[in-house]
Amino acid sequence: MTESQRWFLLIITLIMGALVYVLAPILAPFLVGALLAYLFDPVADRLEAAKFGRTGAVVTVFLFMTALLALTVLLLLPQLGRQIQVLLERVPMIIDLIEQRLVPLLESTLGMDLAAMDLGMLKSMLAGNWQQTGNLMAQLAGGITRSGLAVLAWIANLVLIPVVLFYLLRDWDLMMARIRMLLPRYLEPRVALWANECDEVLGAFIKGQLLVMLALGIIYAVGLWLVGLDIALLIGMLAGLASIVPYMGFIIGILVAGIAAFIQFQDPMVLIWVGAVFAVGQALEGMLLTPLLVGDRIGLHPVAVIFAIMAGGQLFGFVGVLLALPVAAVIMVLLRHLHQGYKSSTLYGSAQVAEVELLNTEADE
Repeated sequence: MTESQRWFLLIITLIMGALVYVLAPILAPFLVGALLAYLFDPVADRLEAAKFGRTGAVVTVFLFMTALLALTVLLLLPQLGRQIQVLLERVPMIIDLIEQRLVPLLESTLGMDLAAMDLGMLKSMLAGNWQQTGNLMAQLAGGITRSGLAVLAWIANLVLIPVVLFYLLRDWDLMMARIRMLLPRYLEPRVALWANECDEVLGAFIKGQLLVMLALGIIYAVGLWLVGLDIALLIGMLAGLASIVPYMGFIIGILVAGIAAFIQFQDPMVLIWVGAVFAVGQALEGMLLTPLLVGDRIGLHPVAVIFAIMAGGQLFGFVGVLLALPVAAVIMVLLRHLHQGYKSSTLYGSAQVAEVELLNTEADE
């Protein structure tokens, strides 16, 4: 690569970064649409291979997604709202449990004086606010309605997402081919190789890990519902979302479910059933879900995921969060190739290492 080609790539990268920074407030619906198009393009390709036209395949996928979203909203949103309300009403009981059980245990175990913790004031303040709250979802809807400009922007973004998704999904393969044709010829083979590796990393994480998260959320919610926990759906969704990092969903879910179950039933034996639910979920994840949905493809390290999401949010807000994982996948692939180049370079001493290994082999013979 010549010096002018390096400068060209650097300038293009800086321009793209500046555009993302400047246009961040309006990019969110386009990025969400692009992410959904990336996820559902393989489905459209399979329908197209099954004698559907491209537009017909996209319409079929689009109708399926719309029906699934509408069914989810109609079935889950009212239940979720009620369970959030139940959880809020039980926070004073949780504070009582902390005061009467946890604080004395910590004081006796650690020898610390925790009497300065004024949890009673917090409990009375929260209880007073909740008595005036009424229905949580109704208040939330009222607050959104009162800020007319915000709700108009929010509705515009929601309407824009399916429009962007439809056109991107319809033209996805054509756009990828045109982008590939626009690449400088000296870069096209290498960029195509990197793009395939990035797709493997993103596929392992987004297409695989997100399905694992969904399955775990369903398993935890159904299991806790069978136990009788009245906020099973809320805790299942929380544990499923936290499963974006391995074991975090299990840790957060079993702690929250254990506290909620003890508050509801006042029986330590119920903790055994809660533990059994999460043990079954972990066993299914390790033996079935991860091998089946993720396989042996190389994904992103959990620490890299956490750092990428936090760094993206800090730099570009919600748009940065959406861009975090694709950018992290690209950086991971580039670092892998940089590592391979370093191991084969004279800076690492690969020639000397090969010579030593050859001499050792001849000496053994």
